[in-house]
Amino acid sequence: MTELHVLRVFIGPDGRGGNPLGVFVDGAAIPSDRRGAVAAELGFSETVFVDDLARGADRDDARATATVRIFTPAAELPFAGHPTVGTAWLLAERRTPVDVLRCPAGDVRTWADDDGRRWIQARAAWVHDFTIDQLATVAEVDATAGPPMGDPGRYVWAWEDEAAGRLRSRYFATDYGIVEDEATGAAAVRMGHRLGRDLVIRQGIGSELVVRPDTAAGTVDVGGRVELVETRRFESSGSRP
Repeated sequence: MTELHVLRVFIGPDGRGGNPLGVFVDGAAIPSDRRGAVAAELGFSETVFVDDLARGADRDDARATATVRIFTPAAELPFAGHPTVGTAWLLAERRTPVDVLRCPAGDVRTWADDDGRRWIQARAAWVHDFTIDQLATVAEVDATAGPPMGDPGRYVWAWEDEAAGRLRSRYFATDYGIVEDEATGAAAVRMGHRLGRDLVIRQGIGSELVVRPDTAAGTVDVGGRVELVETRRFESSGSRP
């Protein structure tokens, strides 16, 4: 028995949207060989297992860190955006804030701003492959039907206001067992890298992702608002007593 925290990540300015996320702060309560099954059982687009919270002992590295693993219902991801944003926000809310989340893909720096957003810094090379298609209008994006489950993922987008850097998007992560992702931080990282400019992305039914690329450093910052939906006890077959 352990606690499961359910969040909404990248909530829109009107309170709509936000991608559901499951987080086990005591990740060790779920054995490694059970995590894929637990993620499939929960059915969120991603579930996070926090394996370690530590502060660097080295004098040159006094950062607070957490090691995390991220699972979709169908596979483990080396990096994902809304899970890292949400987990960093949750740890801060629990008074165990971290400066870095250690993912298999690399170390993800994280911080909060004065507007209530939680931010991460990542690299486009960490993001899994999927097709990105620019469409002519927002109406075409809204009318797009996703590919069949199991087919390669597809991200579609169009400018809402190109001069202002505002765009509309949808992402069908069908190769990872997800019909449609409500808000995708990893895709925002790729879009920031691809377009090389600040962006505000409206995805799904109303989620908002803010993107700030640093082309010189080869990194992309992605930020958004998060809220806790519920905390509940969770018991899974094979979990630690």
